Amino acid sequence: MIPDTRVLVCYNEPVRLYENYIGKKIESPEQNIDLSESEFSKLITSIEDALKIHFLNVKSLALGKNVKTNIQNITEYSPDVIVNFVESIEGKSNFESYNAGLYDILGIPYTGNTLACLGNCLTKSRTKQILNSFEIKTPDFLTIPFRKIPKEGEIILNYPLIIKLLNEDASIGISENSVVYDFDSLRRRISYLFDSFKQSLIIEEYIEGRELNAAVLGDEVLPISEIRFDGLPEEYPKIVTYEAKWSADSIYFKHTKPQCPAELDEATRRKVEKLAIDSFHAMECRDYARIDIRLDKKNNPYVIEINPNPDISPDAGFVRSAAAAGYSYDKLLYTLTMFALKRIKHDTQIAV
Repeated sequence: MIPDTRVLVCYNEPVRLYENYIGKKIESPEQNIDLSESEFSKLITSIEDALKIHFLNVKSLALGKNVKTNIQNITEYSPDVIVNFVESIEGKSNFESYNAGLYDILGIPYTGNTLACLGNCLTKSRTKQILNSFEIKTPDFLTIPFRKIPKEGEIILNYPLIIKLLNEDASIGISENSVVYDFDSLRRRISYLFDSFKQSLIIEEYIEGRELNAAVLGDEVLPISEIRFDGLPEEYPKIVTYEAKWSADSIYFKHTKPQCPAELDEATRRKVEKLAIDSFHAMECRDYARIDIRLDKKNNPYVIEINPNPDISPDAGFVRSAAAAGYSYDKLLYTLTMFALKRIKHDTQIAV
């Protein structure tokens, strides 16, 4: 146990920003909550307990929209390191990166990714532009500014297509209706998302094939996980929807099961691992990230999403891959915390 290090676990209290998170008609009030945040907030005590195996002084702090109060609460504890689990402030995802910038201003080392990386990865079009500049395969795409319904001739992509919110994560707004096969369906979906979320969209070519998650810890690609869609009704596209992640009673949740390690031939595994580490470095990720990848029918891998600071709840995909590599939950949290603490020594050496 490390007695002199003061560890502060920062997270955000769940709030409701949108009238609809699941990306389709709401059938019950329970669906109208951002479960990606509310479920995580319940785990803070278990995270503290896991960290206390290694550190004597551990405290948690929920951050809100009042920056002055946040600064006061952080500086009062005077942490040596912040374990950063802030994914948004007041439900706004772009504040995730701003919050990392606050830690930088305060001069406190923190776990995970930097302001620039978090901001670049949140905007899906920017992520794709950066990946394309490194010649990393990602599906062709178009961005649709808010309230601008495109004309049919402007869609220079091959159907089927998948439509997502341009600046959101946690699969917010993604449902079985997100994959479309013709322009009329595309136009209806765009109108629905504009009305429900009031933000710009990204349309990309839908890669029909296996879905893989490559977790990167430091410079290590952990055992690759596959999302299996066994038993999912044929009329449902094989995608990871909001319900698949967060709604236990939904059809998607029941038929979206991870398998780790994924059954891959050696050549495919090596291609996926290289793509994951290349993407990690292209986006200037730090400490940990999850790279979501699709294999087409010829086993060519495409990067679908880059997830810096991915969910590390005990049952999350990143933790599952870490466990397959021999990391217990407390060891994983300790490893991430030590990445940040070691940066103090490195930065001091540079200053000298």
